Amino acid sequence: MYFFERLGPTSFRASEHVGGAWDPSEQHIAPALGLLAHMIEAHHRTYREVPLTIARVSYDILGTMPIGVVEIEVSVIRPGRTIELVEARLSHAGRIVVAARAWLLQKFDTDAISGTALPAIPGPEALEEWRPEMIWPGGFVRSVEARRSLLENGRAVTWIRTDAMLICDEHASQTARALGLVDIANGLAPRVEIERVSFPNVDLTVHLFREPEGEWLGFDTMVSFGESGIGLTHSAIHDRRGPLGTVSQCLTIRQ
Repeated sequence: MYFFERLGPTSFRASEHVGGAWDPSEQHIAPALGLLAHMIEAHHRTYREVPLTIARVSYDILGTMPIGVVEIEVSVIRPGRTIELVEARLSHAGRIVVAARAWLLQKFDTDAISGTALPAIPGPEALEEWRPEMIWPGGFVRSVEARRSLLENGRAVTWIRTDAMLICDEHASQTARALGLVDIANGLAPRVEIERVSFPNVDLTVHLFREPEGEWLGFDTMVSFGESGIGLTHSAIHDRRGPLGTVSQCLTIRQ
């Protein structure tokens, strides 16, 4: 099982497992975000003997796209020895659908002062199995295994993992694989029934203070709806070692 199949150096064909949650005939944006991260890392390795590490990536989602062939272009905006800013654009049929900008930073040994005030969450074994496909349609949602504790509408702790490869028969880093899952956060704790209101995100920004490890990715999620059609989904993201970063999504709320 895989999300994309490579057709050429910069082109990929999406599989049925990327089917979207709002419209199953369109791509769920989550795997595409992981694909962009993978291509940023691959491009980076072509000119860096010791690669820098993705610390932040922001994605602007410029529209929807069908399940089909996509192209990716990568460029360096701000080169540097220890800090770089890289841009990547994913397009379908000549139209840019997602624009990403990533800060890549050099690693230094700060183990002696490492730590976080983000609270830990229970591990996946402590939570009940949850089937998101009972709420959401689409191939992507069906491709993940989930465990969840719904604390209230708009508040949940969830763990997810998938057996799907990001790209068929191609290695992807733990960071790229995780970034190919994080957009699911917006569907983990709906404030209202999805039949009553739609609340797609127009962007996604991830900050990572360490690289993810293992197959499980945890979310401590809070969803906020404003009174004028704008919302926010914010999650602390975890692996079995504990917190590793955050993800935020700006929502457009439509009744």
